[in-house]
Amino acid sequence: MIAETQTAIRPSAPRKAKSLPWWLSSAVAAIGLIVLLPLAALIGIAAEGDMEIWPHLIANVLPASTLDTLALLTGIGVVAGSMGITAAWLVTAHRFPGRGILVWLLPLPLAVPTYITAYIYVEIFDSAGLVQMALRDVMGWKSRSDYWFPEVRSLPGCILVMSAVLYPYIYIAARAMFLTQSASMLEVARTLGASRIKLFRIIALPLARPALAVGVSLALLEALNDIGASEYLGVRTLTVSVYNTWLNRGSLPGAAQIACVMLAFVMGLILIERYGRRDRRYAASPKRHRTVHPVPLVGARGWIATVLCTMPVVLGFVLPTAFLLRETFRGSLFDQFDADFLAHFMTTIGLSVVATCAVLILAVVLVSAVRLAKTPLTKGALFVAGLGYALPGTVLALGLMTPLVGIDNLIGTLWRNLTGERLGLLLMGAAGGIVIAYVIRFLSIATGSLSAGLDRVSPSLEDAARTLGASRREMVWAIQIPLMRPALASAALLIFVDCIKELPATLLLRPLNTETLSTLVYTYASRGRFEDGSLAALVIVLVGLLPVIQLVRSAEARPRVAESPSSAASGSPSPDDRH
Repeated sequence: MIAETQTAIRPSAPRKAKSLPWWLSSAVAAIGLIVLLPLAALIGIAAEGDMEIWPHLIANVLPASTLDTLALLTGIGVVAGSMGITAAWLVTAHRFPGRGILVWLLPLPLAVPTYITAYIYVEIFDSAGLVQMALRDVMGWKSRSDYWFPEVRSLPGCILVMSAVLYPYIYIAARAMFLTQSASMLEVARTLGASRIKLFRIIALPLARPALAVGVSLALLEALNDIGASEYLGVRTLTVSVYNTWLNRGSLPGAAQIACVMLAFVMGLILIERYGRRDRRYAASPKRHRTVHPVPLVGARGWIATVLCTMPVVLGFVLPTAFLLRETFRGSLFDQFDADFLAHFMTTIGLSVVATCAVLILAVVLVSAVRLAKTPLTKGALFVAGLGYALPGTVLALGLMTPLVGIDNLIGTLWRNLTGERLGLLLMGAAGGIVIAYVIRFLSIATGSLSAGLDRVSPSLEDAARTLGASRREMVWAIQIPLMRPALASAALLIFVDCIKELPATLLLRPLNTETLSTLVYTYASRGRFEDGSLAALVIVLVGLLPVIQLVRSAEARPRVAESPSSAASGSPSPDDRH
């Protein structure tokens, strides 16, 4: 392997770990326990279930669900990986028609949830959809038996639909690493006669392996979390099986046992990602090196590159957004913006704002505690906080159900003993469970972003403040929080939009008569009237565009020096932080 020309920074001697105040240690421990609570409850529910359920699950549920899940994840890994890596290399290492605008367009499918894309593709490509109806009119076909057309409600259809939305996770991670690779290595390889394909295969791709492991793992975790797309497209994944077993068959222990199998998939993805990052550590060079200079692609090669980079954007963003706009204007759906829709919109915004604020507060406490004293408690709590993102929403909701009901009952009993009145459900009855699920699931986004931001700050700054007599509280308020403001803003945008798009946990934990935009879209689609939910879906997409555009601006403006893989995901938390 050609030696990297970047030089490693000699790490400074670690400072001696200091103890934290009891109240801060308690807060850190409480944050870790909050994340571990649903896992412990899930295992307890599964253990309490009738062991006779297992033979039924093994015989009738798990084989098909496991195979479908494996096939779906494998297909998405291949298709989304090919889309993301190809597009990232082309726009980074080459110049071709449309490259400038494609750099901005390629990440935009992140704003479109997978379930909305699935509903739209069915409306467009199903047998009663726009495309097949037009083909029958033009060709004179009378029925579906007169011709062949790919079935969108199938495993291959689900792989293509979800890949078109999830490839930006891989694209952003790959582009970040391609931008940081030194041009010297590539020029040496060109001098030795390496072709463009060989240059990519033996140099650029191996050096980007850590970031690719991050991107692929995030895409697959999002696919495992999905319930709307896979259910609607007829793919019976483990997530769908958990949902059906819990709600449709009324077996909470059976659902918990399937969820435990899902946890094995999660751990497998984490191990695969760690294996993909093995023995790959790149440190920043103190000298700014020359980055890759794009090579012009002329003639047919340039237009082929344009088509290869345009197709993912069309499939993942342009087509879904155009359909939503068409349905909204054609059906005069702006008339739906009445008091009921406004209430659903405000419910969505309110839950997302509360959860985002809670996540940021907990993340600041946790990251500041780790910065002040890297003890086993703080490092362990930071690792545990990263587990939340790896938990699919259905698993998280299932694990939270029993503890939340137990807490509500305890509070109700205490209130009745004090006042003699019945209080009702505080957490489950007032959407508190949804907020808690959001906090657990998206805490790792904030901790990863804040940790990456503080890791770029020299410890000598804090040492100087200590020398001047600053207390820990003054260090946090006067130094750490001001330095974390850019990361706080980016994390807030990402968390806010992720909360708006989250479907599985919201669907399972929402109180009666409570709708968010995501559940409203799901309700319309489940009734076969998705076009009536186009306005809600369009609002979700438009709200999601803001952080994606900000993410692209930050990535393009970032100084192109080599960074560690922990920041290679370009705004995404590092794998160590997420998992």
